[in-house]
Amino acid sequence: MKKQLILLSAVLALSASATLPVAADTADNNSYTNPIERTSLPDPTIIKADDGYYYLYATESIRNLPIYKSRNLVDWTYVGTAFTPETRPQMVPKGGLWAPDINRIGGKYVLYYAKSQWGGEWSCGIGVATADHPQGPFTDHGKLFLSNEIGVQNSIDPFYIDDNGHKYLFWGSFRGIYGIELSADGLSVKPGADKFKIAGTQMEATYIHKRDGYYYLFGSAGTCCDGAKSTYRVIVGRSTSLRGPYLTPDGKSMLEDNAIHVVLHGNRRVVGPGHNAEIITDDAGTDWFFYHGFMRRDLHAGRVLWMDPIVWANGWPTVKGGVPSKGGARPVIR
Repeated sequence: MKKQLILLSAVLALSASATLPVAADTADNNSYTNPIERTSLPDPTIIKADDGYYYLYATESIRNLPIYKSRNLVDWTYVGTAFTPETRPQMVPKGGLWAPDINRIGGKYVLYYAKSQWGGEWSCGIGVATADHPQGPFTDHGKLFLSNEIGVQNSIDPFYIDDNGHKYLFWGSFRGIYGIELSADGLSVKPGADKFKIAGTQMEATYIHKRDGYYYLFGSAGTCCDGAKSTYRVIVGRSTSLRGPYLTPDGKSMLEDNAIHVVLHGNRRVVGPGHNAEIITDDAGTDWFFYHGFMRRDLHAGRVLWMDPIVWANGWPTVKGGVPSKGGARPVIR
């Protein structure tokens, strides 16, 4: 009898302990921990596809440009690359694929990318590829332009936006931020279109977000890629017109090189946070900010992926404390 009681107690204890991971998983399902992905995924861009998944693309620390997907914006799974050795864009043959920007245009997934070598500020440029599905395969359509053709030094970091049916591409990196109108399919520059300037030499990594009648111009100032010495930080200005002028809260025009209003900067845990992806709004109406940054304790991991909610205060975006968080409540995705 004693042996039976001991056995029964052991079974009950085992059953109780077996339920503990379920409770822990439930807690984990309500929260997230930064960084949300410890693989190096610089310069992220995100889109929600027709299949209900979110897809993320990034500068090629993984060659040929990595693609990840997620149901909940927290747990990301690697699904492949946008290109293969055979389909890899040949523009700037020795260049790397940098700073992609994913969009949906006319039923196609349209991926803008930069191709450049370090220091090749007049030979780099921006190209475009399309696919029927977000995981590809992507067909490269070649260059939109090179720096020496468009007359803008360091033509990288593309960003696409549709504004009242007109399609625009913005780009640039510490040599001025420019925009130009595109063709209806987004695959070429609109004939006769002239470039226009919206910011000075203080930033790169353009992203424009439209909200409540304003266009918010996000960019990244400082150095992106110097490990512990990186000074990257996210800045912002706003305008009532896509073409500007974009002003900081203290009224400075972002065409001035010293016009910098910081939204996010590093702290003891994170070095060089910046180059944010598109703002994603969850099903509870919360806006989420995705960006890369170095873990100070593991610099060799590269520029990994972080996420934080945006709080809008007096018409301006803020991240709590102005620094990356340790984590918090997950996005609401139904």
